[in-house]
Amino acid sequence: MTTSHPLSSFIAGLPKAELHVHHVGSASARIVSGLAARHPGTVPSDLEELKRFYEFRDFAHFVEVYLAVVDLIRTPEDIRYLTYEVAREMATAQNLRYAELTCTPYTSVRPHEEGKGMPIEAYTEAVEDARVAAERDFGLVLRWVYDIPGEFGLPAAEATLDYALNHRPEGLIGFGLGGPEIGVPRPQFQPHFDAARAAGLRSVPHAGETTGPQTVWDALTLLGAERIGHGTSSAQDPALLAHLAERGIPLEVCPSSNIATRAVSTLEEHPLRAFRDAGVTVTINSDDPPMFGTDLNREYEIAADLLELDEGGVADLARAAVHASYAEDDVRKRLLAEIDSYAGA
Repeated sequence: MTTSHPLSSFIAGLPKAELHVHHVGSASARIVSGLAARHPGTVPSDLEELKRFYEFRDFAHFVEVYLAVVDLIRTPEDIRYLTYEVAREMATAQNLRYAELTCTPYTSVRPHEEGKGMPIEAYTEAVEDARVAAERDFGLVLRWVYDIPGEFGLPAAEATLDYALNHRPEGLIGFGLGGPEIGVPRPQFQPHFDAARAAGLRSVPHAGETTGPQTVWDALTLLGAERIGHGTSSAQDPALLAHLAERGIPLEVCPSSNIATRAVSTLEEHPLRAFRDAGVTVTINSDDPPMFGTDLNREYEIAADLLELDEGGVADLARAAVHASYAEDDVRKRLLAEIDSYAGA
């Protein structure tokens, strides 16, 4: 991580919220080393070797690393360890105070039917235990978004909805849709989002990351999206930008991720400024930070450069994330007061 950015120390100390960050995708080399020591064989447990394995090469390599980590998460104890240690790094290294962590329980629970994996009850208990401990130990408030891994289609959607409705953890606030967009049309998931929204969950699907603006329109009109994960291609459709701005629908923007996945060719071409200029609410996020060689502090530095922000502008970005969050009112007020106090000092 670079520390030469003129705003790096201000950003590092800024109390922050993050809305688009993946549970498994937040496992650092240190955390994976701990998991690999529990399950010897598939992944090196030596930290230096792991750091080399983790060095981002291309998107295919990211998928390889991600799947290797998924394979190491085999027991409720692994889930609890992963969640608690991710929270530790968020709070201590990035000064996060609130995070909506996207969890994909299907990939941990589904193999239970094949004699592997774990029951959803054990998964739920593990994440909740870690959530309570993280708030107590690190002052970090965690909330969950359960997302459908789109590549597994309707069976994954049915299962994820069941987990959300019938095994709902206390910290669950949202229902999402991730995985590849190409070949995974959004309309098929409308009934699942309808049911999740009827149960009071917020609709926060990924859309328009690697496909065109129509995917974002589908997310809005069919899935009732209240925030859009990525939404990168929205910049290609002036009517869509106007709609997002007028309705106050925030985009969860992840600059380094967009470069890594080739959704955007270079940072200079990133549509973040176009979103801002169109009046769209933007929040800055890290997506799968250690796997993309970044963290939330670095993403704020990138955003500060792209938007030509000073300290006040960066503090406004932090406030925007709080306002776009689904935090309870008391949490929101407390975090906004912390940001104001820090920025005012």
